[in-house]
Amino acid sequence: MSVATDTSFTHFTRTAERAANQVISAYSTSFGLACRLLGSRHRQHVRNIYALVRVADELVDGVTAEAGLSYQEQCDALTHFIDETHRAVKLGYSSDLIIHAFAQTARTAGIDHSLIDPFFDSMRMDLGERTDFPERNAAPASLRFDADAHDGYVHGSAEVVGLMCLRVFMRDENIDDADAIALEHGASRLGAAFQNINFLRDLADDTTRLGRSYLGTSDHLEDRDRMEWVSTIRAQLADANAVIPMLPRDARAAVRSALALFQALTDRIEQTTVDELYRHRVRVPDTVKAGLAARAVASTWMELHR
Repeated sequence: MSVATDTSFTHFTRTAERAANQVISAYSTSFGLACRLLGSRHRQHVRNIYALVRVADELVDGVTAEAGLSYQEQCDALTHFIDETHRAVKLGYSSDLIIHAFAQTARTAGIDHSLIDPFFDSMRMDLGERTDFPERNAAPASLRFDADAHDGYVHGSAEVVGLMCLRVFMRDENIDDADAIALEHGASRLGAAFQNINFLRDLADDTTRLGRSYLGTSDHLEDRDRMEWVSTIRAQLADANAVIPMLPRDARAAVRSALALFQALTDRIEQTTVDELYRHRVRVPDTVKAGLAARAVASTWMELHR
């Protein structure tokens, strides 16, 4: 009896997916937990998206600088990463395992330039490569994003990532235009909420290590600014929560779990002064995360069995 074996391409792709999974386990316990709640047809695809996003984010957030690359070499490294991603999505292959895994997901779910390009535009902004900046040979000493720059950055760095995941979830679904618009709005709002919460959580690191201010304020955030952002985030989370019942059944518990975690983080940020935010990162204990995930699963089960 002959035993079927994987083709070389399938074996390579599975290896790439394992590499993507390692990125998640190394960088985000919260995201890893939410992914485990996804149905099997979505889980690996979302992990592949996260891995590419995380590697690109690390590239612009100091890894290349700590490796000794000059500012121009950092920019060149990002350009190479972008070009290789586009090439892999077009051809269906990359020798870079993380990019290869993402390309398989992009081709399966219809993730195209309309979502990929804005993401990389935001990564360029992190390096100070905005088109309205003069060409320079050294990294800017600091970056401050005004309201328009903030909105553009959030769209590229977070909203389109939510839309990428939505394309994974909805790739086998037939929905009308009105439902598609509602779901896209909810996915964008959830991505924006996640990013704005992380801006508040990362105030200390962004300002002291990276010299960046994403929230369109003066040099130092005030408590009234913090409360305005908390209000904005709550509205974004509410919009996202409203469309969860429209998602496929095997995606709802995971999205609910992630949303619940960020609601908990928002509660903690609301109770934390700005001075404290500048000193340490707000976190939710692992035991609380587990409880939130369990409640998300139970809520989804009850929704489906009414």
